[in-house]
Amino acid sequence: MKRFFLSLLVLSLAACAQRKDTQPVEPYRIAGNLYYVGTSDITAYLVSTPQGHIVINVGYEDTAAQVRDSIQKLGFKITDVRILLNGQAHFDHVAGMAALQKMTGGAKIFASTADAGVMESGGKTDFRWGSEYTYPVVKVDRKLSDGDKVELGGTTLVAHVTGGHSIGCTTWTMQVDDGGKKLDVVIVGGTTVNPGVQLLNNPKYPGVSDDMAKTFRVLRSLHCDIFLGAHGGYYNMAAKYDRFKRGEQPNPFIDPAGYQDHINRMEKAYLDLVAKEKAASGR
Repeated sequence: MKRFFLSLLVLSLAACAQRKDTQPVEPYRIAGNLYYVGTSDITAYLVSTPQGHIVINVGYEDTAAQVRDSIQKLGFKITDVRILLNGQAHFDHVAGMAALQKMTGGAKIFASTADAGVMESGGKTDFRWGSEYTYPVVKVDRKLSDGDKVELGGTTLVAHVTGGHSIGCTTWTMQVDDGGKKLDVVIVGGTTVNPGVQLLNNPKYPGVSDDMAKTFRVLRSLHCDIFLGAHGGYYNMAAKYDRFKRGEQPNPFIDPAGYQDHINRMEKAYLDLVAKEKAASGR
């Protein structure tokens, strides 16, 4: 009996540790028709249009309800969500996709071709996490290539396939009209190398290192005013939101310098790992 309760305690502590990244936060308008509807670190964004709405990222399976509640707190109807997008096919960003799709009454799911395969396997074919974490299978209604556009109600989002973090990781760009000023938004899909990933000669993903290198080139080519990402930690979300709530101007989420700094830091971390692997192999 003691062993049973000890096991329950361990599981409870593990769950609490995992959920530090999904603490509830109040939803808010970032700029124009772009809103934050995610959690304390696992992000989700709502793009509102007169013809329905788009949600980018969902989170864990049980995060879908938080995203739904945040959308409704902003005064939007969950059943008006027409399209669900993602930045990466990892369990902490798309496990709730099936649940949120059901809540919307049948929104269409769009994803990059490579990540679509992972999502349709329920995460089983993920090159890093497939043997550890799976999630409910979804059917991807539209498979996207690099540069494809997703258009709804006068708003256009562009998919930039920035692989490496996940095999079909996708960075999204769009423009918002904020007080008559056009601002370029970049929602970074993923820039870190997951723990345990072999960059050189990876049998499960031979091109992972090349894709990571390409990702940094692509990100540098994008013009960014508003810097966002799949994790709030990418762009120092909590601190920026505190300044945002105080009414600081200009909008704290306008951070092109922070965007470039993030790319530089993440690329250096990637190159350091490559150098370490080469040194270990005697190259």
